[in-house]
Amino acid sequence: MENVLRGILGMIAIIGIAFLFSNNKKRINWRLVGTGLAIQFVLAVFILKSEQLEALFSPLGWPKLLFKQIASFFVIVLQYTTEGASFLFNFLGKGPEYQESMGVIFAFQVLPTIIFFASLTALLYHYGVLQFIVRILSKGMQKLLGTSGAETLSVISNIFVGQTEAPLVIKPFISKMTKSELLAVMTGGMATIAGGVMAAYVAMLGTSF
Repeated sequence: MENVLRGILGMIAIIGIAFLFSNNKKRINWRLVGTGLAIQFVLAVFILKSEQLEALFSPLGWPKLLFKQIASFFVIVLQYTTEGASFLFNFLGKGPEYQESMGVIFAFQVLPTIIFFASLTALLYHYGVLQFIVRILSKGMQKLLGTSGAETLSVISNIFVGQTEAPLVIKPFISKMTKSELLAVMTGGMATIAGGVMAAYVAMLGTSF
Protein backbone atom coordinates (compact mmCIF):
# COMPACT_ATOMS: atom_id res chain seq x y z
CA MET A 1 0.00 0.00 0.00
CA GLU A 2 2.89 2.33 0.78
CA ASN A 3 4.27 1.91 -2.75
CA VAL A 4 0.85 2.70 -4.25
CA LEU A 5 0.53 5.90 -2.22
CA ARG A 6 4.06 6.91 -3.16
CA GLY A 7 3.23 6.41 -6.83
CA ILE A 8 0.01 8.45 -6.57
CA LEU A 9 1.84 11.28 -4.80
CA GLY A 10 4.51 11.19 -7.49
CA MET A 11 1.93 11.54 -10.27
CA ILE A 12 0.21 14.42 -8.46
CA ALA A 13 3.57 16.16 -7.95
CA ILE A 14 4.59 15.80 -11.61
CA ILE A 15 1.23 17.08 -12.89
CA GLY A 16 1.34 19.94 -10.36
CA ILE A 17 4.84 21.02 -11.42
CA ALA A 18 3.86 20.86 -15.10
CA PHE A 19 0.76 22.97 -14.37
CA LEU A 20 2.74 25.61 -12.45
CA PHE A 21 5.30 26.01 -15.23
CA SER A 22 2.74 26.05 -18.06
CA ASN A 23 2.74 29.33 -20.02
CA ASN A 24 -0.94 28.94 -20.99
CA LYS A 25 -2.88 27.17 -18.26
CA LYS A 26 -6.25 27.86 -19.90
CA ARG A 27 -5.35 25.75 -22.94
CA ILE A 28 -4.40 22.64 -20.97
CA ASN A 29 -6.31 19.66 -22.33
CA TRP A 30 -7.32 17.79 -19.16
CA ARG A 31 -8.98 15.05 -21.22
CA LEU A 32 -5.58 14.33 -22.76
CA VAL A 33 -3.97 14.22 -19.30
CA GLY A 34 -6.64 11.87 -17.98
CA THR A 35 -6.44 9.56 -20.99
CA GLY A 36 -2.65 9.42 -20.72
CA LEU A 37 -2.80 8.49 -17.04
CA ALA A 38 -5.43 5.83 -17.77
CA ILE A 39 -3.21 4.26 -20.46
CA GLN A 40 -0.27 4.22 -18.03
CA PHE A 41 -2.45 2.53 -15.41
CA VAL A 42 -3.55 -0.18 -17.87
CA LEU A 43 0.05 -0.81 -18.98
CA ALA A 44 1.18 -0.99 -15.33
CA VAL A 45 -1.47 -3.64 -14.62
CA PHE A 46 -0.34 -5.68 -17.64
CA ILE A 47 3.32 -5.47 -16.62
CA LEU A 48 3.09 -5.85 -12.83
CA LYS A 49 0.06 -8.15 -12.58
CA SER A 50 0.67 -10.42 -15.57
CA GLU A 51 0.44 -13.63 -13.49
CA GLN A 52 -2.91 -12.60 -11.97
CA LEU A 53 -4.27 -11.64 -15.40
CA GLU A 54 -3.09 -14.95 -16.81
CA ALA A 55 -5.00 -16.82 -14.08
CA LEU A 56 -8.08 -14.61 -14.54
CA PHE A 57 -8.34 -15.23 -18.28
CA SER A 58 -7.17 -18.87 -18.27
CA PRO A 59 -10.75 -20.28 -18.64
CA LEU A 60 -11.01 -18.47 -21.99
CA GLY A 61 -7.97 -20.27 -23.41
CA TRP A 62 -5.94 -18.00 -25.71
CA PRO A 63 -5.60 -14.95 -23.38
CA LYS A 64 -3.58 -17.08 -20.96
CA LEU A 65 -0.99 -17.78 -23.65
CA LEU A 66 -0.99 -14.11 -24.68
CA PHE A 67 -0.20 -12.82 -21.18
CA LYS A 68 2.43 -15.52 -20.72
CA GLN A 69 4.22 -14.53 -23.93
CA ILE A 70 4.11 -10.83 -23.05
CA ALA A 71 5.51 -11.46 -19.57
CA SER A 72 8.30 -13.77 -20.77
CA PHE A 73 9.62 -11.63 -23.67
CA PHE A 74 12.55 -10.07 -21.80
CA VAL A 75 13.22 -13.37 -20.02
CA ILE A 76 13.66 -15.07 -23.41
CA VAL A 77 15.99 -12.27 -24.58
CA LEU A 78 18.06 -12.64 -21.41
CA GLN A 79 18.30 -16.41 -21.87
CA TYR A 80 19.71 -15.98 -25.38
CA THR A 81 22.12 -13.34 -24.07
CA THR A 82 23.28 -15.60 -21.25
CA GLU A 83 23.98 -18.43 -23.69
CA GLY A 84 26.03 -16.13 -25.93
CA ALA A 85 27.93 -14.56 -23.03
CA SER A 86 28.63 -17.99 -21.52
CA PHE A 87 29.99 -19.21 -24.85
CA LEU A 88 32.43 -16.27 -24.96
CA PHE A 89 33.29 -15.79 -21.28
CA ASN A 90 32.41 -19.20 -19.76
CA PHE A 91 31.23 -18.95 -16.11
CA LEU A 92 31.90 -15.17 -16.04
CA GLY A 93 28.90 -14.66 -18.31
CA LYS A 94 26.46 -16.53 -16.05
CA GLY A 95 24.23 -14.74 -13.55
CA PRO A 96 23.70 -15.53 -9.84
CA GLU A 97 20.94 -18.04 -10.64
CA TYR A 98 23.58 -20.47 -11.98
CA GLN A 99 25.57 -22.65 -9.57
CA GLU A 100 28.98 -21.87 -11.10
CA SER A 101 28.31 -18.11 -11.20
CA MET A 102 30.64 -15.55 -9.61
CA GLY A 103 27.79 -13.06 -9.11
CA VAL A 104 26.71 -10.16 -11.30
CA ILE A 105 29.61 -8.86 -13.38
CA PHE A 106 28.57 -5.79 -15.40
CA ALA A 107 31.09 -6.18 -18.23
CA PHE A 108 30.35 -9.86 -18.89
CA GLN A 109 26.60 -10.06 -18.15
CA VAL A 110 24.93 -6.64 -18.47
CA LEU A 111 26.83 -5.16 -21.41
CA PRO A 112 26.23 -8.24 -23.62
CA THR A 113 22.50 -7.78 -22.93
CA ILE A 114 22.61 -4.20 -24.25
CA ILE A 115 24.64 -5.25 -27.30
CA PHE A 116 22.34 -8.18 -28.11
CA PHE A 117 19.12 -6.19 -27.73
CA ALA A 118 20.52 -3.27 -29.75
CA SER A 119 21.54 -5.69 -32.51
CA LEU A 120 18.11 -7.34 -32.45
CA THR A 121 16.44 -3.91 -32.70
CA ALA A 122 18.69 -2.91 -35.61
CA LEU A 123 17.88 -6.18 -37.41
CA LEU A 124 14.13 -5.73 -36.97
CA TYR A 125 14.44 -2.12 -38.15
CA HIS A 126 16.40 -3.21 -41.23
CA TYR A 127 13.65 -5.63 -42.28
CA GLY A 128 10.88 -3.10 -41.60
CA VAL A 129 9.33 -4.96 -38.67
CA LEU A 130 9.78 -2.13 -36.17
CA GLN A 131 8.48 0.47 -38.63
CA PHE A 132 5.28 -1.56 -39.03
CA ILE A 133 4.81 -1.92 -35.25
CA VAL A 134 5.52 1.78 -34.68
CA ARG A 135 3.01 2.82 -37.35
CA ILE A 136 0.26 0.66 -35.83
CA LEU A 137 0.94 1.90 -32.29
CA SER A 138 1.22 5.55 -33.32
CA LYS A 139 -2.13 5.43 -35.15
CA GLY A 140 -3.76 3.96 -32.06
CA MET A 141 -2.21 6.64 -29.83
CA GLN A 142 -3.32 9.40 -32.20
CA LYS A 143 -6.93 8.23 -31.99
CA LEU A 144 -6.85 7.82 -28.21
CA LEU A 145 -5.00 11.02 -27.33
CA GLY A 146 -5.65 13.25 -30.33
CA THR A 147 -1.94 14.08 -30.71
CA SER A 148 -0.20 14.93 -33.98
CA GLY A 149 1.42 12.24 -36.11
CA ALA A 150 5.01 13.46 -35.75
CA GLU A 151 5.17 13.71 -31.97
CA THR A 152 3.30 10.42 -31.55
CA LEU A 153 5.64 8.62 -33.95
CA SER A 154 8.70 9.89 -32.08
CA VAL A 155 7.37 8.93 -28.64
CA ILE A 156 6.34 5.45 -29.81
CA SER A 157 9.82 4.98 -31.33
CA ASN A 158 11.27 5.56 -27.86
CA ILE A 159 9.99 2.10 -26.92
CA PHE A 160 12.59 0.49 -29.17
CA VAL A 161 15.38 3.07 -29.56
CA GLY A 162 16.94 5.74 -27.37
CA GLN A 163 16.14 9.45 -27.08
CA THR A 164 18.90 10.28 -29.58
CA GLU A 165 17.67 8.00 -32.37
CA ALA A 166 13.88 8.47 -31.93
CA PRO A 167 13.74 12.10 -33.22
CA LEU A 168 15.59 11.01 -36.37
CA VAL A 169 12.43 9.10 -37.34
CA ILE A 170 10.64 12.45 -37.73
CA LYS A 171 13.65 14.49 -38.93
CA PRO A 172 11.84 16.02 -41.99
CA PHE A 173 9.06 17.39 -39.73
CA ILE A 174 11.10 18.83 -36.84
CA SER A 175 11.55 22.29 -38.39
CA LYS A 176 7.76 22.69 -38.74
CA MET A 177 6.75 21.39 -35.31
CA THR A 178 5.21 23.64 -32.67
CA LYS A 179 6.80 24.30 -29.26
CA SER A 180 4.23 21.99 -27.68
CA GLU A 181 5.10 19.15 -30.07
CA LEU A 182 8.86 19.65 -29.56
CA LEU A 183 8.37 19.58 -25.79
CA ALA A 184 6.39 16.33 -26.11
CA VAL A 185 9.22 14.79 -28.15
CA MET A 186 11.86 15.88 -25.60
CA THR A 187 9.76 14.80 -22.62
CA GLY A 188 9.12 11.40 -24.21
CA GLY A 189 12.85 10.92 -24.72
CA MET A 190 13.76 11.97 -21.17
CA ALA A 191 10.98 9.92 -19.55
CA THR A 192 11.79 6.61 -21.26
CA ILE A 193 14.74 4.29 -21.81
CA ALA A 194 15.77 2.26 -24.83
CA GLY A 195 14.79 -1.41 -24.99
CA GLY A 196 18.40 -2.52 -24.61
CA VAL A 197 18.81 -0.59 -21.36
CA MET A 198 15.49 -2.01 -20.13
CA ALA A 199 16.81 -5.52 -20.73
CA ALA A 200 19.99 -4.59 -18.85
CA TYR A 201 17.96 -3.40 -15.84
CA VAL A 202 16.02 -6.68 -15.87
CA ALA A 203 19.34 -8.56 -15.86
CA MET A 204 20.71 -6.54 -12.93
CA LEU A 205 17.56 -6.55 -10.80
CA GLY A 206 16.79 -10.21 -11.44
CA THR A 207 13.82 -11.34 -9.35
CA SER A 208 13.91 -8.34 -6.98
CA PHE A 209 10.62 -7.00 -8.41
